Amino acid sequence: MTTPAGLISVDAVTQVFPLDDGGRYVALQGINLDIAAGEFVSLIGHSGCGKSTLLNLLAGLDQASEGGILMNGRQVTDPGPDRMVVFQNYSLLPWLTVRQNIALAVNTVYPSQSNQERREIVERNIQTVNLSAAANKFPAELSGGMKQRVAIARALAIRPKLLLLDEPFGALDALTRGNLQQQLMQICQESGLTAVMVTHDVDEALLLSDRVVCLCNGPAAGIGHILKVPLPRPRDRLTVMDHPDYYHLRAELIHFLQEQRRLKQLAATSR
Repeated sequence: MTTPAGLISVDAVTQVFPLDDGGRYVALQGINLDIAAGEFVSLIGHSGCGKSTLLNLLAGLDQASEGGILMNGRQVTDPGPDRMVVFQNYSLLPWLTVRQNIALAVNTVYPSQSNQERREIVERNIQTVNLSAAANKFPAELSGGMKQRVAIARALAIRPKLLLLDEPFGALDALTRGNLQQQLMQICQESGLTAVMVTHDVDEALLLSDRVVCLCNGPAAGIGHILKVPLPRPRDRLTVMDHPDYYHLRAELIHFLQEQRRLKQLAATSR
């Protein structure tokens, strides 16, 4: 079996933010991480450990203070259509319909394609997330789960090489979250999409991921552990939970998080 080609290389990345008092806050320090094409990686850790900061660096929304990020051997210096972010708050334009929100992205990225070709891309991705019946509705008329499906369809419509997800299901009810997780897994597997997701949910990380990257507490957060998830694909929640390795993997992640919580409490009491 051949090893998937590397897509992303995070090389000795440190991220520092200036403070109002003239000081500096080191959010991330010395992050090294390689991500293969077609891999699904989750970032997990307590609040303030730099998960979203690392996602923003991968997206090109921020620049690393030290080190750098390569994608297909080229340095990531700004946002681009080869990377698409799905935020927890959906980021839909309220005055546009479902179809128009998706079409805006498609028209921007593919201006040279014909109107018919762009319409076909939009409709295909609306169908992918099962929103054909709501295509002419505005965001205010949609449930939270439907809004998130629009955001995912918009991201997929421009065929990014890297899908970045910042707690995309955190605000959804359990049933909607489970349905969207299943759809996302199917889409990623069928299209060979590479994905990096920020999550606080251990079970979500195990269900979706090939690897879970565990970040230590900030400031100066680094990678404390990387857990490989060898559960067979295709996956669904019931078969994953029945796998003999599942609870061992789950316990390993929970132990890491509990240890980080203990260290945070010790640091707080020693001040």
